[in-house]
Amino acid sequence: MAGRRILVLYGSQTGTAQEVSERIWREAKLFHLSGPVQAMDEYPITQLLTEQYVVFVCSTTGQGEEPDNMKMFWKFLLRKNLPTNSLRSLKFAVLGLGDSSYAKFNYAAKKLFRRLSNLGGTSLLPLGLADDQHDLGADAVIDPWISQLWDCFLRELPLPPGLTVNPDIKISPRWSIEILESNEVLKPPPIPQKFKAFQSKVKSNDRTTSSTHFQDVRLISFNDCPSDMSYQPGDVLMVRPQNLPDNVKLLMDLLTGDDAKLAGSTLCQETVFSVSQIDPDMVVPEPLKTPQSLINLVTHYWDLNAIPRRYMLKLLAEVTPNELEMEKLQEMASPQGQEMMFDYLSRPKRTILELLADFPHATSHIPYPLLFELFTPIRPRAFSIASSPEAHKGELHILVAIVKYKTKLLKPRLGLCSNWLASLKPGNAVNLWLQKGSLRFPSKQDVPVVMIGPGTGVAPFRSYIHQRNSEGTASAEILHLYFGCRKKDGDFHFSKDWFALQKAGKVTLNCAFSRDQEDKIYVQHLLSRDKELMWKFLRAGGYVFVAGNSNNMPTSVREAFRDSAVSCGGLGIDAANAFIDKMEREGRYQTETWA
Repeated sequence: MAGRRILVLYGSQTGTAQEVSERIWREAKLFHLSGPVQAMDEYPITQLLTEQYVVFVCSTTGQGEEPDNMKMFWKFLLRKNLPTNSLRSLKFAVLGLGDSSYAKFNYAAKKLFRRLSNLGGTSLLPLGLADDQHDLGADAVIDPWISQLWDCFLRELPLPPGLTVNPDIKISPRWSIEILESNEVLKPPPIPQKFKAFQSKVKSNDRTTSSTHFQDVRLISFNDCPSDMSYQPGDVLMVRPQNLPDNVKLLMDLLTGDDAKLAGSTLCQETVFSVSQIDPDMVVPEPLKTPQSLINLVTHYWDLNAIPRRYMLKLLAEVTPNELEMEKLQEMASPQGQEMMFDYLSRPKRTILELLADFPHATSHIPYPLLFELFTPIRPRAFSIASSPEAHKGELHILVAIVKYKTKLLKPRLGLCSNWLASLKPGNAVNLWLQKGSLRFPSKQDVPVVMIGPGTGVAPFRSYIHQRNSEGTASAEILHLYFGCRKKDGDFHFSKDWFALQKAGKVTLNCAFSRDQEDKIYVQHLLSRDKELMWKFLRAGGYVFVAGNSNNMPTSVREAFRDSAVSCGGLGIDAANAFIDKMEREGRYQTETWA
């Protein structure tokens, strides 16, 4: 409808911000609002100067950095020649998706909100800061924030006479979905060309933890890589996994069994779908622009491990003929059912596949076009590269912790990507691509470099130390590695590498084996032990790199360096914190952590 346009832009690293943006786009139709939803870098940025209403949804990645599909957009906004009133016609809203266990919680959203305001934009409502650590998850902020958003738009753009908000409008397909008659053997959905993906083969897949250790960790190496492959220590390897065979079989049984009559059509593995655009505001993703068989979608594209969103419950409630199923689904999908939904889905990590199995009447009556609304795409995963371009020519190595844990559900939770990677055998082909990481190692070869990498966080440091060794610039005087794990004989990753490099005088190795003695010892304790040396390095222009789990380790390590500045440098606590902050701004104190 003319005059009721809103633009929804997202910056998304893992796909969550895109999902929330598409939810906003979908709900906008209830209020007779319309407009495109796009990644920020896909949007013609100069048009922002003429936009009236824009909703931004963005996550934060790395060390408080903006997501990859927001970088060009953000760079444009930072131009010094933009007048301070250049966005005076813009009314905007910003929703950040983050995790407060990270030091720079929702940093990208905060920066974006501040910059839009500085350029003359007017905020429709306060900055939303969703937090995965909240008892009810990110939805505890997302849901009320979106409700406030619609209240704002009803004030800004009152409904014309004769129009009313229609909360009962049913979920409809974003695209036109048709079944094709085809006997052609189709290739799996392609990886978007912009990633420059290539096919490699598994060379080895070895467990690095002992058989008695509680967690399976793998060193996986790939060969047959492109001859022109180029990367640096600190870069990451991107992997798009496949669904596990048992899950594929279960969904195929649900969709093609005797009871399944999806929109009156009987599906089989070879059923071919054609996806085409019907709404000018919603383009077809590149992987779906070529016809796809059901088995290819189920195996390679739809994420069967995804935790369902609220609209998926609403969708199932709309199609089930069973009254009991309908009542339960409607209750969980309602604003009042938020805690019930969290207890059923988010807390036990129940998957979309398990949801479908729990509501068989709804599942057997899903119109096949709505399968594309029910399932979200498998998202690629990033792994720090553990190999060196020179020391491991033509190969790529990653260190993978296999995710398997228990919730209140009987069946263990299995991480999609890690368990798929663990299942690979030598010779298996895998599609990969390279991406710049957040760690930037110094070009200077004579400055001290302190690396703190407990657990799998040590992976990028293996790449860097081996690269320095291959270049003939590694020295135990300037390269100091602090590694931590539970037991020396249990999960000491790359121990042979470190002992050989240490013996050759290429690195100083410091290890904290937390469970090998009565009193637990962690990497921060070793840093405190070496506080005089650490202060010497910091004063000499040294670099500090921290990689690993985001729980307590990064904060404790930072405090160890702060205390070094206090006790050895004579600084007050505030001055010591300011010293570390300055190092961060200069790129001399870098962290790469994950939950």
